[in-house]
Amino acid sequence: MRDITLRQNVLDELAFEPSLDAAHIGVAVDDGIVTLSGHVGNYAEKVAAEHAVQRIKGVRGFAQEIEVRYAADKKTADDQIAKRALDIIAWDTTVPDDKILVKVEHGWLSLSGEVSWYFQRSAAENAVRKLSGVVGVTNLITVRPHLDATSIKHRIEDALKRNAEVEAAGIRVEVVGGKVTLEGRVRAWHEREAAERAAWGAPGVSAVEDRLMLG
Repeated sequence: MRDITLRQNVLDELAFEPSLDAAHIGVAVDDGIVTLSGHVGNYAEKVAAEHAVQRIKGVRGFAQEIEVRYAADKKTADDQIAKRALDIIAWDTTVPDDKILVKVEHGWLSLSGEVSWYFQRSAAENAVRKLSGVVGVTNLITVRPHLDATSIKHRIEDALKRNAEVEAAGIRVEVVGGKVTLEGRVRAWHEREAAERAAWGAPGVSAVEDRLMLG
């Protein structure tokens, strides 16, 4: 696909995405690599823009350079952000809030601690990314493995075979401890994402290294 066509497709997808205002987002494409620039009104919009790009067929990679800009009267003190983050995590019944530590510095929120499942790690991040005043989130929460490597490998391979979005025959799965490595080729970026989700969905997975190639 030509870069000019891919750029227009990205612009159209950003404009179509209802959860963000794309008026101040710039898009550049070079050999299938998309660069997003400009600014948005909150961190959730920045994430939404990133996800929109990942849905586009033909995207080989992307660079995220969007800034989060809050109006001066909408900025929130770090201690207020931290309290709100702890409160919203406590309200989420899927997250063991006694295992999560929150740190905020100049609007950048960091999560740490230990959970048993990846979905708990992901849920904690999803819970805080929409908070007012947050300009970015670093998720340092670790997942404690509780299955042996062979069991994890089999569960991931079975999940890939069940997934209609993935051509499982082209993907190799290796597991060492709780770390999963995916190798091989997929047809599009969304297929790569689906394979990653399948890997993260297995109990005991603490890290996923995606070496999948597009094409």
